[in-house]
Amino acid sequence: MIDIPVEDFIFVVCLLIGGGLLLITVLVDDIVGAVFDFDIGGVSLMPLLLSFVSMFGVGGLFATQVLDVHGGQAAAIGGAFGLVGLGIAWVVFSALGRAAAPEPFSTRDLVGQDAYVQVGIPAGRYGSVLIKAEGQTHEFTATAATDIPAGTVARVTGVGGTGLIVEWTTPTAPAPAQEGETDV
Repeated sequence: MIDIPVEDFIFVVCLLIGGGLLLITVLVDDIVGAVFDFDIGGVSLMPLLLSFVSMFGVGGLFATQVLDVHGGQAAAIGGAFGLVGLGIAWVVFSALGRAAAPEPFSTRDLVGQDAYVQVGIPAGRYGSVLIKAEGQTHEFTATAATDIPAGTVARVTGVGGTGLIVEWTTPTAPAPAQEGETDV
């Protein structure tokens, strides 16, 4: 019969379960990451905990099998390995988080901006406007409470579904020149 010490069994279980769940978390973080849905320094708590557990198992096995240390000393060495694993996971996952692309802009971000009316907008109907956002010109369907002719400028006042709600901005006429002033 095979005789396995309890401490080795615990370390092997920590290694296998922690490492397996860490692998699953890395592959499908959107599903499993919701279990611990808070961050530590921009890194989800789930990979940090699982890296600690798996490295605790590695350190404990190293202590019992290589260093021939048992009991509390093996657990302390396993804890030290776990903290090192947690630190490495935090560095790796925070670097990956900083490398991610920023969120794309939302149509709600366009509220307050001016738009060029490309296709006239009849009152209560749809036309189209052009807006420059994120370094590109985007075309959106738009509606308004009043008629807005093509070729004018309108201000975005809200979002309706995937379209925009706009209002006509009346262009400001230049102030009349005062007597004695000349245009240069």
